Amino acid sequence: MANQQLTVAVLPGDGIGPEVTREAVRALKIVAEYTGCTFRLDEHPIGGCAVEQLGSPLPRTTLDACLASDAVLLGAVGGPQWDDLPRSQRPETGLLQLRAALGGFANLRPASCSPVLADCSPLRREVVSGADVLVVRELLGGLYFSEPRGFSADSQEASNTMRYRAHEIERIARIAFDLASGRRRKVTSVDKANVLEVSQLWRQTVQRVGRDYPEVALDHVYVDACAMHLVTNPKRFDVIVTENLFGDVLSDEAAALTGSLGILPSATVGGQVNLYEPIHGSAPDIAGRDVANPLGAIASAAMLLRYSAGMPEAAQNVDAAIEMVLEAGHRTRDLSSGIPAHKVGTREMGTLVANAITDIYERQFAYHAV
Repeated sequence: MANQQLTVAVLPGDGIGPEVTREAVRALKIVAEYTGCTFRLDEHPIGGCAVEQLGSPLPRTTLDACLASDAVLLGAVGGPQWDDLPRSQRPETGLLQLRAALGGFANLRPASCSPVLADCSPLRREVVSGADVLVVRELLGGLYFSEPRGFSADSQEASNTMRYRAHEIERIARIAFDLASGRRRKVTSVDKANVLEVSQLWRQTVQRVGRDYPEVALDHVYVDACAMHLVTNPKRFDVIVTENLFGDVLSDEAAALTGSLGILPSATVGGQVNLYEPIHGSAPDIAGRDVANPLGAIASAAMLLRYSAGMPEAAQNVDAAIEMVLEAGHRTRDLSSGIPAHKVGTREMGTLVANAITDIYERQFAYHAV
């Protein structure tokens, strides 16, 4: 998309965040070179490093920059050195505050398994090969945000509240149905309606929204049954829509389809500014060792191109470049399997993907020039 300008707030964060974010930024810069799009990539602190630098896990300057951007690209936050801080100072609190401020209520977490990675999964090849699941997680409600919450005065009792309003359920359901309409036209709504009133409201509301999408099949599954089916028959799923806690757990479980959290991206959409981040954590035990997998961060950049930049062809090129590198046998150490592979580090994997993106664009330009 020639001459388009996009401001991206880049938040590398903690642990392996800066390492993997660097490779995602490199991919965006190559796309810019070949498309004429201009990315203004402004870096800001968040999480533990922001606490160390500025005394807050989400400094006001960082939040203002994010709100003034067209998209936010995040690495990861957290680390054991900050676990004993007051809740208001913990890195994860900064991330929750950012999500709430940006207003994104829909967290999109794709998990697919191409045949080339089927042997990396702990599940059998015939179970996972060809699985392609999109988890749509409600992100601003439920146990993580609802009040009341907290400890009793004597710290011998604690409580959290799961609360949803019908309009919150309706808006996430519409996101799921819209996405399913462009995929295989099936939505699976996950709840615990046999014991939770909030899940009964969830099921009733999703069912009502589904009537507006007669071309999309809808089924309802209890969360425990869904967890079982994800590892026994994942190909039964297309789009899964569910509430915050269930979505957190199920989307991480879906990582087993690919064999590693390191390869999976996510997008948080629906608010003022969309947020993109790999689903893995900060992995402080391997930070700075050039062994982290940057593919989840690079794939998150591809989602940024698709949903915020309006550049689906560029997003497809980045995704195709990742697939090309994997098909060539290159693996970071988290993608272990029984087949021979060329083991690479973070930076080399990023270089391989960058070169593949370049090759794809060069072939496209050569084709159009003929």
